[in-house]
Amino acid sequence: MSDRAPQPVERRLPTEESRQLVELVELVRDIVSKEIAPRAAEEEEAGVFPRAVFTLLSEAGLLGLPYDSAHGGGDQPYEVYLQVLEELAAARLTVGLGVSVHSLACHALAGYGTEEQRAAHLPAMLSGGLLGAYCLSEPASGSDAASLRTKAVRDGEDWVLTGTKAWITHGGVADFYTVLARTGEEGPRGITAFLVPGGADGLNAAAPEKKMGMKGSPTAQLHFDGVRIPGDRRIGEEGQGFAIALSALDSGRLGIAACAVGVAQAALDEAVGYATGRRQFGRPVADFQGLRFMLADMATRIEAGRALYLEAARLRDAGLPFSRQAAMAKLFCTDAAMRVTTDAVQVLGGYGYTLDFPVERLMREAKVLQIVEGTNQIQRMVIARHLAGPETR
Repeated sequence: MSDRAPQPVERRLPTEESRQLVELVELVRDIVSKEIAPRAAEEEEAGVFPRAVFTLLSEAGLLGLPYDSAHGGGDQPYEVYLQVLEELAAARLTVGLGVSVHSLACHALAGYGTEEQRAAHLPAMLSGGLLGAYCLSEPASGSDAASLRTKAVRDGEDWVLTGTKAWITHGGVADFYTVLARTGEEGPRGITAFLVPGGADGLNAAAPEKKMGMKGSPTAQLHFDGVRIPGDRRIGEEGQGFAIALSALDSGRLGIAACAVGVAQAALDEAVGYATGRRQFGRPVADFQGLRFMLADMATRIEAGRALYLEAARLRDAGLPFSRQAAMAKLFCTDAAMRVTTDAVQVLGGYGYTLDFPVERLMREAKVLQIVEGTNQIQRMVIARHLAGPETR
């Protein structure tokens, strides 16, 4: 409707990584324009999982960006990785969120595995075409993850896993699963992490959930019916699993924040394009102050969210505590994405409510980002604990 093309986000870093970021973003934008964007709307509506895209991203070195190159990673700081993630999510959230989940699934082994474990498994996980999933939530333990019931019991040199995991992104299509299971006492100190092959005997996925959005990304329950794995697939020490899980989620929340900003940016680009091209009363609707102010507010929320997640990433890259900032970034960016996408639908009016334009899909997708990897109510609890200490009982 408009000849005013969206302006690409300008990516800058004050260090040598800036050149690498520019090169990575150019690579991502090339893949997006050729392999992701042209089919995104059609495949999402049909519920098609883009496995070939993840294979391509692995071959391009984009699935292991924040990990050590000695094991197949990209040696990139989180500040770079997250901006790449934002670009992918702006094109198709199924892909951006999928990369974030894969990175989350690699976190435990990369950070807590032995050198022998990392050498044996990480190259294939990071750059060998494999796709991962993260198994923490269960049907009766979502936000209260420390109450999980899936059990892992020793049997000789092996471990045998029994139980059900829920809301697993890539459930049924992943090549490996990072699984948190109970090996000891009730509560957080009785949980241990394991690396489970996707094709393990006794591991079965239920039918994918029927969702409001992200129809191309399978979300399913996983049933562990006496799944036997070798002892060397335990990650970290017995009872260390919950600490590993929390560490992974801090980083994962930054991934969700970046994805949210990508979705919001895509919605803003559509809204600006429409508002500058659509004419009413003899002039572009973008001339009307009510819409101009909406666009200004949308852009401001996006820039604020981007700055928030990048600052948290810089803390992480510097080895400093970033849990509070990660929770703030996840909270603010996902709430902003919900507001921006809703406003984008409003800018387009009746057209925004149709499948002819992508903003209705972006609005539906934004909603899930307020829920995954800790609801935004949980993020507020995390932030408040940093400010005022734990709740009194």
